[in-house]
Amino acid sequence: MSKIVVLILGLALVAFVAKTALDRTAGSRAEHSAPRRQLDHVREKAHDLERQQQDAVDKAAAQADTR
Repeated sequence: MSKIVVLILGLALVAFVAKTALDRTAGSRAEHSAPRRQLDHVREKAHDLERQQQDAVDKAAAQADTR
């Protein structure tokens, strides 16, 4: 029973060390935020374009109804 406990604790330690090492090699959090900001900007711009297109369609439909 004690061998299994030692094995599990050893595997947990190895997993923790590997995770810590991979987190450090992945870079800082600031590097990850730049692509996220770009993606957010693209989403906002797409939303603005969709709104503008919908406004134009609504305006065209209103003009078509009045004629």
